Amino acid sequence: MSASDHKSASPSGGADPRDVVNAHKPFRTDRLVLWALTVGIAANFAWIVANNENFGWPVVAQYFFDPTVISGLYVSLGLTVVAMLIGIALGLLLAIARLSSDRLAHSLAGLYIWFFRGTPLLVQLIFWYNLSTLFPSISITVPFGPTLASWDTNSVITPMTAAIVGLALNEAAYMAEIIRGGLLSVDRGQAETAEAFGMTRARALRRIIIPQAMRSIVPPTGNQLISMIKATSLVSVIAMADLLYSVQSIYNRTFEIIPMLLVAVVWYLLITSILNIGQGYIERYYSRGDRRSSSAPKPAGQAGTPIVSDSPSPVIAQEASH
Repeated sequence: MSASDHKSASPSGGADPRDVVNAHKPFRTDRLVLWALTVGIAANFAWIVANNENFGWPVVAQYFFDPTVISGLYVSLGLTVVAMLIGIALGLLLAIARLSSDRLAHSLAGLYIWFFRGTPLLVQLIFWYNLSTLFPSISITVPFGPTLASWDTNSVITPMTAAIVGLALNEAAYMAEIIRGGLLSVDRGQAETAEAFGMTRARALRRIIIPQAMRSIVPPTGNQLISMIKATSLVSVIAMADLLYSVQSIYNRTFEIIPMLLVAVVWYLLITSILNIGQGYIERYYSRGDRRSSSAPKPAGQAGTPIVSDSPSPVIAQEASH
């Protein structure tokens, strides 16, 4: 018997337990039982919900595409888009101010973020809606001088403007911290190299820093967008005809409270599911550089040894030459 035959044979004449050629992962009976139990419980719950007449599924189907509900849905979507755009733009300015070496800009941005993150959104909405209690008129005046223009506060702060201002200013505080974290995730050497090539700080931010920071900014921004969709339901307390307010106006007439709330729940779930899919595509788009670098073959040479180059980043060199 050869040495290899001797090694492959077990002392008892059977298969060698050390032979891994035909080895396979052992069957997990406990995992199968857990899956079967979970599916059984979920199926039982779905059957109970589907056959419970108190949910009023026929009423849900009847009012799902009701014109009042669709109108409220459009209002919620419009508020989300406008408030997010204003919040992102203002949040970017606040984030830059927070990172600025100017003490005044840094302090004012920090004070803004502290106030709007520290007070409930619902309180802010009610405050803006009742602004006329504090200021009956909104005026543009010269400090300690004459009034240049004046408007009645109730004519300016309508439910729509109060909702947009409240949602946007609150969102800007959160977006400022998200963007600031994304900007800090970019290597400081990128900004220093851009400055060495003579690029202004604004151009370096626009062309070099922000595009690289998007990988860290996009995921939490997607979460904020989904949260904004749900936060629009708060504007119903200031008589803004959003999705929740619309279903409330219907069940106040029909007294079908649960079915109408389910209409709103299904619409919110549908919208957030679509946004989740879109967020996934955007995240993959901005992370494509990482996938390329991870799949690229390693350069010839000693394994694990980094290659240091004195040449600047090609992206920075290309931008500086423009």
